[in-house]
Amino acid sequence: MTSPDALLARMREYMVGPTRFMNLYACFELGIVDALRKEAGLTAADLGEAVGAKPDAVEQLLHLLVKEGFVTHDDATGGYTLAALADVGEQDLQRALTFMGMIKTGMLRQLYYLADSVRTGNVVGLKEFYGFEGTLFEAAGQVAEVRAAWGPLAQQETASVYPWFFRSFDVPDGARVLDVLGGNGLGAIMTHQLKGSPGLRVTTFDRPALEAECLRNFEAQGVAEHSSFVGGDVLESLPGGFDVLLLKHFVDMYDKDEVLTILRNAHQALEPGGQIVVLAPVYPEDITDTDDYQADFFPAYILGCVMGHGGLQKLSTYRSWLEECGFEVTKVTAKDPADVPADAIITRVVLCATKRG
Repeated sequence: MTSPDALLARMREYMVGPTRFMNLYACFELGIVDALRKEAGLTAADLGEAVGAKPDAVEQLLHLLVKEGFVTHDDATGGYTLAALADVGEQDLQRALTFMGMIKTGMLRQLYYLADSVRTGNVVGLKEFYGFEGTLFEAAGQVAEVRAAWGPLAQQETASVYPWFFRSFDVPDGARVLDVLGGNGLGAIMTHQLKGSPGLRVTTFDRPALEAECLRNFEAQGVAEHSSFVGGDVLESLPGGFDVLLLKHFVDMYDKDEVLTILRNAHQALEPGGQIVVLAPVYPEDITDTDDYQADFFPAYILGCVMGHGGLQKLSTYRSWLEECGFEVTKVTAKDPADVPADAIITRVVLCATKRG
Protein backbone atom coordinates (compact mmCIF):
# COMPACT_ATOMS: atom_id res chain seq x y z
CA MET A 1 0.00 0.00 0.00
CA THR A 2 1.27 3.47 -0.88
CA SER A 3 1.96 5.64 2.16
CA PRO A 4 0.35 9.08 2.39
CA ASP A 5 3.75 10.74 2.01
CA ALA A 6 4.61 8.67 -1.06
CA LEU A 7 1.25 9.49 -2.59
CA LEU A 8 1.71 13.20 -1.96
CA ALA A 9 5.15 13.00 -3.54
CA ARG A 10 3.59 11.43 -6.62
CA MET A 11 0.96 14.17 -6.70
CA ARG A 12 3.79 16.68 -6.72
CA GLU A 13 4.82 15.26 -10.13
CA TYR A 14 1.40 16.28 -11.45
CA MET A 15 1.67 19.74 -9.93
CA VAL A 16 4.91 20.53 -11.77
CA GLY A 17 3.93 18.84 -15.03
CA PRO A 18 2.56 21.91 -16.88
CA THR A 19 5.39 24.17 -15.69
CA ARG A 20 8.10 21.71 -16.70
CA PHE A 21 6.50 21.34 -20.12
CA MET A 22 6.31 25.05 -20.83
CA ASN A 23 9.75 25.78 -19.38
CA LEU A 24 11.34 23.29 -21.79
CA TYR A 25 9.22 24.27 -24.77
CA ALA A 26 9.88 27.99 -24.19
CA CYS A 27 13.61 27.33 -24.47
CA PHE A 28 12.96 26.04 -27.98
CA GLU A 29 10.46 28.78 -28.84
CA LEU A 30 12.84 31.54 -27.73
CA GLY A 31 15.69 30.07 -29.74
CA ILE A 32 17.89 29.31 -26.74
CA VAL A 33 18.51 25.73 -27.81
CA ASP A 34 19.20 26.78 -31.40
CA ALA A 35 21.73 29.33 -30.19
CA LEU A 36 23.53 26.68 -28.13
CA ARG A 37 23.44 24.31 -31.08
CA LYS A 38 25.39 26.89 -33.09
CA GLU A 39 27.89 27.77 -30.37
CA ALA A 40 28.85 26.12 -27.09
CA GLY A 41 29.78 27.94 -23.90
CA LEU A 42 27.40 30.89 -24.30
CA THR A 43 26.63 32.80 -21.11
CA ALA A 44 23.17 33.93 -20.04
CA ALA A 45 24.12 37.40 -21.27
CA ASP A 46 25.15 36.00 -24.66
CA LEU A 47 21.93 34.02 -24.91
CA GLY A 48 19.81 36.92 -23.79
CA GLU A 49 21.26 39.10 -26.51
CA ALA A 50 20.81 36.34 -29.10
CA VAL A 51 17.15 35.69 -28.31
CA GLY A 52 15.99 39.12 -27.19
CA ALA A 53 15.37 38.36 -23.53
CA LYS A 54 16.82 39.44 -20.20
CA PRO A 55 19.83 37.32 -19.13
CA ASP A 56 18.30 36.77 -15.70
CA ALA A 57 15.16 35.25 -17.26
CA VAL A 58 17.21 33.04 -19.58
CA GLU A 59 19.21 31.81 -16.61
CA GLN A 60 16.01 30.98 -14.74
CA LEU A 61 14.68 28.87 -17.62
CA LEU A 62 17.97 27.02 -18.00
CA HIS A 63 17.99 25.79 -14.39
CA LEU A 64 15.54 23.05 -15.32
CA LEU A 65 17.47 22.02 -18.42
CA VAL A 66 20.67 21.81 -16.38
CA LYS A 67 18.86 19.79 -13.72
CA GLU A 68 17.59 17.35 -16.35
CA GLY A 69 20.97 16.99 -18.05
CA PHE A 70 19.76 18.55 -21.29
CA VAL A 71 22.31 21.37 -20.89
CA THR A 72 25.48 21.75 -18.81
CA HIS A 73 26.67 24.87 -16.98
CA ASP A 74 30.29 25.79 -16.32
CA ASP A 75 30.36 27.56 -12.96
CA ALA A 76 33.76 29.06 -13.70
CA THR A 77 32.90 30.72 -17.03
CA GLY A 78 29.13 30.95 -16.69
CA GLY A 79 28.81 29.26 -20.08
CA TYR A 80 26.08 26.89 -21.13
CA THR A 81 26.57 23.96 -23.52
CA LEU A 82 24.16 21.38 -24.89
CA ALA A 83 24.53 18.05 -23.12
CA ALA A 84 21.99 15.29 -23.82
CA LEU A 85 20.18 17.50 -26.33
CA ALA A 86 23.29 17.55 -28.50
CA ASP A 87 22.93 13.81 -29.13
CA VAL A 88 19.36 13.96 -30.46
CA GLY A 89 19.05 13.93 -34.25
CA GLU A 90 17.33 16.87 -35.92
CA GLN A 91 14.55 14.73 -37.39
CA ASP A 92 13.81 13.06 -34.06
CA LEU A 93 13.85 16.38 -32.25
CA GLN A 94 11.53 17.99 -34.77
CA ARG A 95 9.06 15.12 -34.37
CA ALA A 96 8.93 15.68 -30.62
CA LEU A 97 8.65 19.45 -31.03
CA THR A 98 5.75 19.08 -33.47
CA PHE A 99 3.89 17.10 -30.84
CA MET A 100 4.78 19.63 -28.15
CA GLY A 101 3.58 22.48 -30.34
CA MET A 102 0.21 20.79 -30.70
CA ILE A 103 0.02 20.32 -26.94
CA LYS A 104 0.72 24.00 -26.28
CA THR A 105 -1.72 25.48 -28.78
CA GLY A 106 -4.25 22.68 -29.09
CA MET A 107 -4.48 21.43 -25.52
CA LEU A 108 -3.29 23.58 -22.63
CA ARG A 109 -6.02 26.22 -22.80
CA GLN A 110 -8.83 23.84 -23.75
CA LEU A 111 -7.98 21.55 -20.85
CA TYR A 112 -8.91 24.32 -18.43
CA TYR A 113 -12.47 23.26 -19.32
CA LEU A 114 -11.89 19.49 -19.12
CA ALA A 115 -14.44 18.94 -16.34
CA ASP A 116 -17.03 20.98 -18.25
CA SER A 117 -16.36 18.99 -21.42
CA VAL A 118 -16.87 15.74 -19.53
CA ARG A 119 -20.15 16.99 -18.02
CA THR A 120 -21.55 18.17 -21.36
CA GLY A 121 -20.00 15.64 -23.75
CA ASN A 122 -18.75 18.53 -25.91
CA VAL A 123 -15.38 20.28 -26.28
CA VAL A 124 -16.17 23.36 -24.21
CA GLY A 125 -12.72 24.88 -24.73
CA LEU A 126 -13.28 25.22 -28.48
CA LYS A 127 -16.39 27.24 -27.80
CA GLU A 128 -14.82 29.39 -25.08
CA PHE A 129 -11.69 30.29 -27.06
CA TYR A 130 -12.88 30.20 -30.65
CA GLY A 131 -16.66 30.41 -30.48
CA PHE A 132 -16.80 27.04 -32.22
CA GLU A 133 -19.25 24.29 -31.30
CA GLY A 134 -18.10 20.92 -32.57
CA THR A 135 -15.10 18.60 -32.60
CA LEU A 136 -11.44 19.38 -33.13
CA PHE A 137 -11.59 17.84 -36.60
CA GLU A 138 -14.43 20.14 -37.59
CA ALA A 139 -12.71 23.13 -35.98
CA ALA A 140 -9.51 22.42 -37.92
CA GLY A 141 -11.43 23.09 -41.12
CA GLN A 142 -12.57 26.53 -39.96
CA VAL A 143 -10.23 27.85 -37.26
CA ALA A 144 -6.75 28.74 -38.50
CA GLU A 145 -5.04 28.47 -35.12
CA VAL A 146 -6.46 24.99 -34.49
CA ARG A 147 -5.49 23.88 -37.99
CA ALA A 148 -1.97 25.27 -37.55
CA ALA A 149 -1.51 23.36 -34.29
CA TRP A 150 -3.05 20.07 -35.30
CA GLY A 151 -2.29 19.94 -39.05
CA PRO A 152 1.49 19.36 -38.90
CA LEU A 153 1.05 16.63 -36.30
CA ALA A 154 -1.64 14.94 -38.39
CA GLN A 155 0.63 15.00 -41.44
CA GLN A 156 3.52 13.62 -39.38
CA GLU A 157 1.39 10.83 -37.96
CA THR A 158 -0.03 9.96 -41.39
CA ALA A 159 3.43 9.71 -42.93
CA SER A 160 4.55 7.43 -40.10
CA VAL A 161 1.48 5.22 -39.79
CA TYR A 162 -0.12 4.75 -43.22
CA PRO A 163 2.69 2.77 -44.92
CA TRP A 164 2.74 0.33 -42.00
CA PHE A 165 -1.07 0.18 -41.90
CA PHE A 166 -1.37 -0.80 -45.55
CA ARG A 167 1.32 -3.47 -45.17
CA SER A 168 -0.77 -5.08 -42.43
CA PHE A 169 -3.60 -6.48 -44.58
CA ASP A 170 -4.43 -7.79 -48.03
CA VAL A 171 -6.99 -6.53 -50.52
CA PRO A 172 -8.32 -9.10 -53.03
CA ASP A 173 -7.85 -8.27 -56.70
CA GLY A 174 -10.71 -6.25 -58.08
CA ALA A 175 -12.20 -5.66 -54.63
CA ARG A 176 -14.71 -2.99 -53.71
CA VAL A 177 -13.27 -1.04 -50.77
CA LEU A 178 -15.07 1.40 -48.48
CA ASP A 179 -12.88 3.88 -46.58
CA VAL A 180 -15.08 5.01 -43.69
CA LEU A 181 -14.56 8.62 -42.57
CA GLY A 182 -11.89 8.86 -45.23
CA GLY A 183 -11.87 12.67 -45.16
CA ASN A 184 -10.04 14.21 -48.08
CA GLY A 185 -9.56 10.89 -49.87
CA LEU A 186 -5.96 10.16 -48.87
CA GLY A 187 -6.83 6.66 -47.66
CA ALA A 188 -8.57 5.84 -50.94
CA ILE A 189 -5.65 7.22 -52.95
CA MET A 190 -3.14 5.17 -50.95
CA THR A 191 -5.32 2.08 -51.36
CA HIS A 192 -4.98 2.47 -55.12
CA GLN A 193 -1.26 3.18 -54.88
CA LEU A 194 -0.36 0.39 -52.47
CA LYS A 195 -3.08 -2.24 -53.04
CA GLY A 196 -3.95 -1.57 -56.70
CA SER A 197 -5.27 -4.30 -58.99
CA PRO A 198 -7.40 -4.42 -62.15
CA GLY A 199 -11.00 -3.58 -61.27
CA LEU A 200 -10.23 -2.22 -57.80
CA ARG A 201 -12.75 0.43 -56.76
CA VAL A 202 -12.54 2.55 -53.63
CA THR A 203 -15.29 4.66 -52.10
CA THR A 204 -14.67 7.32 -49.49
CA PHE A 205 -17.48 7.80 -46.96
CA ASP A 206 -17.62 10.95 -44.85
CA ARG A 207 -19.54 14.15 -44.17
CA PRO A 208 -21.10 15.55 -47.38
CA ALA A 209 -19.21 18.81 -46.91
CA LEU A 210 -15.95 17.01 -47.75
CA GLU A 211 -17.08 15.68 -51.12
CA ALA A 212 -15.73 18.47 -53.35
CA GLU A 213 -12.25 18.41 -51.83
CA CYS A 214 -12.14 14.64 -51.95
CA LEU A 215 -13.11 14.48 -55.62
CA ARG A 216 -10.53 17.15 -56.48
CA ASN A 217 -7.86 15.04 -54.82
CA PHE A 218 -8.96 11.97 -56.77
CA GLU A 219 -8.59 13.93 -60.01
CA ALA A 220 -5.20 15.32 -59.02
CA GLN A 221 -3.87 11.85 -58.19
CA GLY A 222 -5.28 10.18 -61.29
CA VAL A 223 -7.63 7.79 -59.49
CA ALA A 224 -10.97 9.51 -60.15
CA GLU A 225 -12.11 6.89 -62.66
CA HIS A 226 -11.96 4.17 -60.02
CA SER A 227 -12.93 6.19 -56.95
CA SER A 228 -16.10 7.73 -55.59
CA PHE A 229 -17.48 9.60 -52.62
CA VAL A 230 -20.62 8.92 -50.58
CA GLY A 231 -21.78 11.40 -47.96
CA GLY A 232 -23.55 10.44 -44.77
CA ASP A 233 -23.44 9.84 -41.03
CA VAL A 234 -21.47 6.81 -39.87
CA LEU A 235 -23.83 6.42 -36.91
CA GLU A 236 -26.85 6.20 -39.23
CA SER A 237 -25.85 3.78 -42.00
CA LEU A 238 -23.15 2.87 -44.51
CA PRO A 239 -23.54 2.05 -48.20
CA GLY A 240 -23.49 -1.68 -48.98
CA GLY A 241 -21.92 -4.15 -51.35
CA PHE A 242 -18.25 -3.94 -50.29
CA ASP A 243 -15.54 -6.58 -49.93
CA VAL A 244 -13.20 -4.62 -47.64
CA LEU A 245 -14.06 -1.88 -45.16
CA LEU A 246 -11.40 0.36 -43.58
CA LEU A 247 -11.86 2.02 -40.17
CA LYS A 248 -8.79 4.18 -39.63
CA HIS A 249 -7.84 6.41 -36.71
CA PHE A 250 -11.29 7.21 -35.34
CA VAL A 251 -12.90 4.36 -33.39
CA ASP A 252 -11.34 5.78 -30.22
CA MET A 253 -13.32 8.98 -30.79
CA TYR A 254 -16.61 7.27 -29.93
CA ASP A 255 -18.18 5.75 -26.82
CA LYS A 256 -18.99 2.04 -26.61
CA ASP A 257 -22.57 2.26 -27.88
CA GLU A 258 -21.43 4.35 -30.85
CA VAL A 259 -18.59 1.98 -31.73
CA LEU A 260 -21.00 -0.96 -31.63
CA THR A 261 -23.36 0.94 -33.93
CA ILE A 262 -20.52 1.62 -36.36
CA LEU A 263 -19.44 -2.03 -36.33
CA ARG A 264 -23.01 -3.22 -36.93
CA ASN A 265 -23.32 -0.77 -39.82
CA ALA A 266 -20.01 -2.07 -41.15
CA HIS A 267 -21.31 -5.65 -40.94
CA GLN A 268 -24.30 -4.69 -43.08
CA ALA A 269 -22.08 -2.86 -45.58
CA LEU A 270 -19.90 -5.90 -46.27
CA GLU A 271 -20.63 -8.83 -48.54
CA PRO A 272 -20.58 -12.31 -46.90
CA GLY A 273 -16.98 -13.14 -46.06
CA GLY A 274 -15.96 -9.50 -46.41
CA GLN A 275 -13.16 -8.08 -44.31
CA ILE A 276 -13.09 -5.17 -41.88
CA VAL A 277 -9.72 -3.58 -41.09
CA VAL A 278 -9.53 -1.46 -37.93
CA LEU A 279 -6.61 0.82 -37.07
CA ALA A 280 -6.77 1.94 -33.45
CA PRO A 281 -4.60 3.02 -30.53
CA VAL A 282 -5.03 0.64 -27.61
CA TYR A 283 -4.40 0.64 -23.89
CA PRO A 284 -2.20 -2.15 -22.50
CA GLU A 285 -4.09 -5.09 -21.07
CA ASP A 286 -2.52 -4.16 -17.72
CA ILE A 287 -3.48 -0.51 -17.32
CA THR A 288 -0.96 -0.18 -14.46
CA ASP A 289 1.93 -0.67 -16.91
CA THR A 290 4.16 2.27 -16.00
CA ASP A 291 6.01 2.13 -19.34
CA ASP A 292 2.84 2.97 -21.25
CA TYR A 293 1.81 6.64 -21.35
CA GLN A 294 -1.53 6.47 -23.13
CA ALA A 295 -3.61 6.70 -19.96
CA ASP A 296 -1.51 9.76 -19.06
CA PHE A 297 -2.42 11.51 -22.29
CA PHE A 298 -5.48 10.33 -24.16
CA PRO A 299 -8.39 10.68 -21.71
CA ALA A 300 -7.71 14.40 -21.27
CA TYR A 301 -6.85 14.86 -24.96
CA ILE A 302 -9.93 13.17 -26.40
CA LEU A 303 -12.43 14.36 -23.79
CA GLY A 304 -11.10 17.88 -23.33
CA CYS A 305 -9.68 18.79 -26.72
CA VAL A 306 -11.00 16.57 -29.50
CA MET A 307 -14.48 15.12 -29.02
CA GLY A 308 -15.84 15.58 -25.50
CA HIS A 309 -16.54 11.85 -25.42
CA GLY A 310 -14.96 8.57 -26.50
CA GLY A 311 -11.61 7.10 -25.54
CA LEU A 312 -9.13 4.30 -26.14
CA GLN A 313 -9.92 0.68 -25.32
CA LYS A 314 -7.86 -2.44 -24.74
CA LEU A 315 -7.20 -4.81 -27.63
CA SER A 316 -9.29 -7.46 -25.89
CA THR A 317 -12.21 -5.03 -25.76
CA TYR A 318 -12.10 -4.28 -29.49
CA ARG A 319 -11.83 -8.00 -30.18
CA SER A 320 -14.93 -8.72 -28.09
CA TRP A 321 -16.88 -5.87 -29.71
CA LEU A 322 -16.05 -7.14 -33.20
CA GLU A 323 -17.19 -10.64 -32.26
CA GLU A 324 -20.38 -9.27 -30.70
CA CYS A 325 -21.17 -7.51 -33.99
CA GLY A 326 -20.77 -10.58 -36.18
CA PHE A 327 -17.07 -10.63 -37.05
CA GLU A 328 -14.32 -13.19 -36.51
CA VAL A 329 -10.94 -11.63 -35.77
CA THR A 330 -8.34 -13.23 -38.03
CA LYS A 331 -5.22 -11.15 -37.52
CA VAL A 332 -3.79 -8.53 -35.16
CA THR A 333 -0.67 -6.58 -36.10
CA ALA A 334 1.36 -4.25 -33.92
CA LYS A 335 4.38 -2.23 -34.91
CA ASP A 336 7.79 -3.72 -34.28
CA PRO A 337 9.02 -2.04 -31.07
CA ALA A 338 12.28 -1.30 -32.89
CA ASP A 339 10.31 0.95 -35.27
CA VAL A 340 8.63 2.93 -32.48
CA PRO A 341 10.46 6.15 -31.43
CA ALA A 342 11.40 6.49 -27.78
CA ASP A 343 9.23 9.61 -27.46
CA ALA A 344 6.10 7.93 -28.86
CA ILE A 345 2.96 8.00 -26.76
CA ILE A 346 0.62 6.07 -29.06
CA THR A 347 0.54 2.27 -29.32
CA ARG A 348 -1.54 1.22 -32.34
CA VAL A 349 -2.74 -2.11 -33.66
CA VAL A 350 -4.41 -3.23 -36.86
CA LEU A 351 -7.24 -5.72 -36.41
CA CYS A 352 -8.47 -7.70 -39.39
CA ALA A 353 -11.80 -9.50 -39.04
CA THR A 354 -14.08 -11.40 -41.40
CA LYS A 355 -17.85 -11.03 -41.56
CA ARG A 356 -19.71 -14.09 -40.30
CA GLY A 357 -23.05 -15.07 -41.74
